[in-house]
Amino acid sequence: MAKTKTVYACQNCGYQSAKWLGRCPDCNSWNSFVEEDYSPGTAKAKERTALYKEEPVLLKDVVIKDTDRIKTDISELDRVLGGGIVLGSVVLVGGDPGIGKSTISLQISNQLSKKGSTVLYVSGEESVSQTKLRAKRLGAGQDRLYIVNQTDLSLITEYIKKLKPALVIIDSIQVIFEPSISSSPGSVSQVRECSGILTQVAKTTGTSIFIIGHVTKEGTIAGPRVLEHIVDTVLYFEGDRFSNYRILRAVKNRFGSTNEIGVFQMSSDGLKEVDNPSEMFLSEKPKDVSGSVVVSVLEGSRPLLVEIQALVSRSGFGYARRRAEGFDFNRLSLLVAVLEKRVGLSLETEDIFVNVVGGIKIEDPAADLAVCLAISSAFREQPVLSDALILGEVGLAGEIRSISQAGIRIREAEKLGFKHCILPCANLKNADHKAGKIDLVSVSSLKQAIDLALGKTAI
Repeated sequence: MAKTKTVYACQNCGYQSAKWLGRCPDCNSWNSFVEEDYSPGTAKAKERTALYKEEPVLLKDVVIKDTDRIKTDISELDRVLGGGIVLGSVVLVGGDPGIGKSTISLQISNQLSKKGSTVLYVSGEESVSQTKLRAKRLGAGQDRLYIVNQTDLSLITEYIKKLKPALVIIDSIQVIFEPSISSSPGSVSQVRECSGILTQVAKTTGTSIFIIGHVTKEGTIAGPRVLEHIVDTVLYFEGDRFSNYRILRAVKNRFGSTNEIGVFQMSSDGLKEVDNPSEMFLSEKPKDVSGSVVVSVLEGSRPLLVEIQALVSRSGFGYARRRAEGFDFNRLSLLVAVLEKRVGLSLETEDIFVNVVGGIKIEDPAADLAVCLAISSAFREQPVLSDALILGEVGLAGEIRSISQAGIRIREAEKLGFKHCILPCANLKNADHKAGKIDLVSVSSLKQAIDLALGKTAI
């Protein structure tokens, strides 16, 4: 038998030490070390390695087929994955409890089994009958969809070898354990080793594997960070669990872009795709209210129209507060400083709150001008020009800089009935969009944009 030794492992990053440490030297987290038994290798692990062994081949002899991607027929998910599930890929799905991880996994299983693919759903947290109740609610239950309640990884690999499924769902990785490792399920050793074995099985057999992972209080997937390095794709569900809308975002994708997002609506029948997210985000926008501005941001190749709201009120404390939801706080502080210095707004004694409606997070610099106009509108209690789309990046000198792909942003706004668009001068000169139903107005400075948007200067 292999010699077993005791190590102390950090539960956040997987760092191992021969003795207990108060603070992890790798991730700087406190009181995260737990004693675990560690075995360098076992006969069973070597036997499994030999079972899925693969010989080297010449790269020029490798043939790529169109069938190397499996379409799930859930267009929002296929968009995020880069066109479908790649055969032999390992996808890690994370998110808060109750946000829809198990729901989307069961819907994927049902869709693929409808198309004749064999799917194995491994439910480690629910019994087979409990999973059946959820599947019945979602309308799942095809002939080629297999369900099993199992947490022993050695038995799960035997099921994969026997059924040869096209897709395996592991729900969840924190309850799966490898018998040859003495530590408890969910520990760093178990999560790391189980994920490594599942990845090896996927690469050698061509079976695609979806792994569901719990998240910590900080919003990251529980377990060592090496788990995200092992897999091919990492998907996160964003949004409030008490809201109807969910945003699926890829933070890592070896087979596609990480800029694409999928928008879903939670219903009693499961997660439904939102065909027009822009219309959804603007469905409850108030009219003729100060501090409300619409901007078009790019998420991959998709333009999304979102509402930015700002509230400015007199500070009741010794210092002014700045709060941002869905927008970078440091960027907000910079834009407030530009408004004070270049435009002359007295904001040093004002509390400023900025919110991006719909739970979406904005990183596109094209939203700078919209945030500035929302703050100016709320400060002066004057509504922004109605039916206006605001585009532009703000520089430290108060200039309005050009943005990328202005044409597709404007076309999206035109579809939803917007009448005006304030954009940088450079984008108007180089615009590939012909003025039609929407009036294009160019600005070169922040002060000029505020005067136009708040009605001090006629358009």
